[in-house]
Amino acid sequence: MENFATGALNRSGPFHRKGENDMLLQGLLGRSMEGRLDGWIDTIRQRLDLPVKLVLWDGRELRLGLQQPRVTIKLRDKSALPLLLFPSLINLGEAYIQQKIDIEGSLTDIIQIAYSLASQVSATGKMGRVVRSFRHSKTSDKAAIQYHYDVSNEFYKRWLDDKMVYSCAYYETGDEDLSTAQTKKIDHILTKIQLRRSETLLDIGCGWGALAIRAAQQFGAKCVGITLSQNQYDLTRERVAQAGLQDQVEIRMQDYRDVTGQFDRITSVGMFEHVGHDNLTPYFAIIAKLLKPDGLAMNHGITSTDPDDGDSPLGGGAFIDKYVFPQGELPHISTVLSTMQEGGLEAFDVENLRRHYARTCGVWAQNFEANAAKALELAGEQRFRIWRIYLAACSHAFDIDHVALYQVVCGHAGRSASKLPWSRRYIYGG
Repeated sequence: MENFATGALNRSGPFHRKGENDMLLQGLLGRSMEGRLDGWIDTIRQRLDLPVKLVLWDGRELRLGLQQPRVTIKLRDKSALPLLLFPSLINLGEAYIQQKIDIEGSLTDIIQIAYSLASQVSATGKMGRVVRSFRHSKTSDKAAIQYHYDVSNEFYKRWLDDKMVYSCAYYETGDEDLSTAQTKKIDHILTKIQLRRSETLLDIGCGWGALAIRAAQQFGAKCVGITLSQNQYDLTRERVAQAGLQDQVEIRMQDYRDVTGQFDRITSVGMFEHVGHDNLTPYFAIIAKLLKPDGLAMNHGITSTDPDDGDSPLGGGAFIDKYVFPQGELPHISTVLSTMQEGGLEAFDVENLRRHYARTCGVWAQNFEANAAKALELAGEQRFRIWRIYLAACSHAFDIDHVALYQVVCGHAGRSASKLPWSRRYIYGG
């Protein structure tokens, strides 16, 4: 895993591909950077009037607007200029995580200003929504999963809830704390799939085991959870043993393509983003094969808001692919539903939780800031900077509809209509 992780943090690593962003930067490097800076600042002042103070490597201070600065950007040397003059989200992110710039101010202000600057790149027709496609083998998928999740369990404990649920929470009223909202999310899912005592449940991408453990404890189910993360596997097995649930919960280090047997219920929470566009129909076909004839499944995952399956715009998707989630691909909800049907499954309940994920990522970002010193110690400077801006930027991206989150409940296609519920009261009561 470490070889993949190290490579992903370098431009020549196995997850990196030379693209439009690199070529544009190379073109800028051949010109006079300082000569372009004055014109760039004048343009930003006229178009955006940002509350930003720019401090150059030689100590000069420049304003990007007439407003009182709320954010200070410090350029540590001239090598930051090409990234600043073409301020896509990936360039601004790289300048920060490579320590070419330092930024002072609240995370909310920093992210909003970054998006404002990046919008100027979008206006030129660059760094829009790109449809990314990767070859997903079992080996590359495992490497990508371990790069993201195997930072360290202690690192994630610093900003997740006490159960370490790393997916969108469910804020039924909007007033819940994170731990309560995560428990409500799990119960919301298990209620939607109508889990019953003694039924079997497969949890694809089980994380640190919160859903499987809850399903066994509160619903009396017999659960199998699978993950490709070594850290998740080790800690989840410990948690199952501590809860005395070894007879009800089995945790496996296993690829979803290698699972056999059939289950009454199947959940996939925050996992299908790693499947890939070309593999969605086979992925849902595997779920259909593993699902008993009268069974129910739920797919809970992040989706694109571009009908053409393009990723997050302004260079945000490129940054996430390179530094956060290698080889991740986000389909539009229409693609999810069509490939689900092609895989032999009928969707009968679809819920958009975009607002909930904006709140969840915002709380994670606040927790991360509150535990910044320890997070830095655990992750190192570069990875600390990656996660710091990633969490805050994700909250903003969900808020402004650059990405979404859908829960889709489904069963085998072709079943009798009598198998479908009359209403959604079984979810919400009343």
